[in-house]
Amino acid sequence: MTPDTSVPSSAPPISDAAPEMAAIALDLEGDAPTAANPDTPTEGLQDRDLQVRLKSEDGKLLLMLPPEIELEAENPASSLTWSEVLQQLKQRLNAGERLWQPDTSVHLIARDRLLDGRQLQAIADALTEAQLRLTRVYTSRRQTAVAAATTGYSVEQQSSIAQLNPTGAESAQAMEEPLYLQTTLRSGGDVRHNGTVIILGDLNPGSSVVATGDILVWGRLRGTAHAGAKGNAQCLIMALQMEPNQIRIADFVARSPENPPAQYYPEVAYVAPQGTIRIARALEFSRNQAAGDRK
Repeated sequence: MTPDTSVPSSAPPISDAAPEMAAIALDLEGDAPTAANPDTPTEGLQDRDLQVRLKSEDGKLLLMLPPEIELEAENPASSLTWSEVLQQLKQRLNAGERLWQPDTSVHLIARDRLLDGRQLQAIADALTEAQLRLTRVYTSRRQTAVAAATTGYSVEQQSSIAQLNPTGAESAQAMEEPLYLQTTLRSGGDVRHNGTVIILGDLNPGSSVVATGDILVWGRLRGTAHAGAKGNAQCLIMALQMEPNQIRIADFVARSPENPPAQYYPEVAYVAPQGTIRIARALEFSRNQAAGDRK
C-alpha cells in the first residue's frame, strides 16, 4: 500500500454489541439436573446457574456453561468440575427431544470458566457427535480467548460485568488489557475485544478483528480490521504488511488501492485532521509524532 493514502469516510461503525449475548438474561427452559449436590447452599446463585444450558435462537444454538464460583469457608458454593461439565453436556445432548437441526452452528458462552485447547476440542467433539458445529466462543478469560482463537474459532472476549448484565454492557467504557494472539486468522475467523488486539501472525482474507483500542498485526493484514470500534478516532491500525480488504477506525473507512505497491513496508493507519484515514510508513509516522511532541 502506498504511503499517505487517503480515503473519505463513508460507512457506519461496526456494531460492538453481540445480540446473542442478551440470551444470557433469559430464563431457559428444560434445564438438566446438576451434577453438584442440590442441597449445597449457593449464595446469590440459582440452581439453573450451575447447569449446562442449551437454547435455540435465530438459527443457531447457544451453549452456556456454568460459571466458576469461588469457594468460601463459611458458606461453600458448589461449582461443577470440568469432568462434570463435560458429562452434563453429553447428557443434555443425548437427552429428550432435540432443539436443533443437523449441522447447526453453536455459540459457546463460557463466561468466566477457564478452558484450554484440549477442553475446547472435547466440547467440539461432543457437539460433532450430536451433528453440531462449534463456531464462536464468548469468554471473560484471556486464556480461554487465546486458546479459542489459536484453535481456529471466532472469539469475543468480554468483561464479566458485560456477560452478567448485557443490557448495561455499553455503559462500561473501561477497556480490558491488550489481547495477545500468536496465531494466523484464517477465512471466517473473527476476534472481538474490548481493548487493544496484538496478533503475532497474519489476518487472511475473510477474517476480521474488531477492537475498541488499537490493532497491531505483526504480519500481513489482508482481512478486515476495525480499531476504535466504540468511536475512538485516535486509535491506530499497524501492520508489517498492510494490504487489507477493509480497515475502519471509529466511523471512518478505507480500502486497499486496486494496484498494490511493488514493495511493502511496515505501515500505520490513522485518522487525519481532515477526517480521512491516512496510511503512512511506520518510520515516517513515528518521526512526525516525535516532531509534534517537541512543538
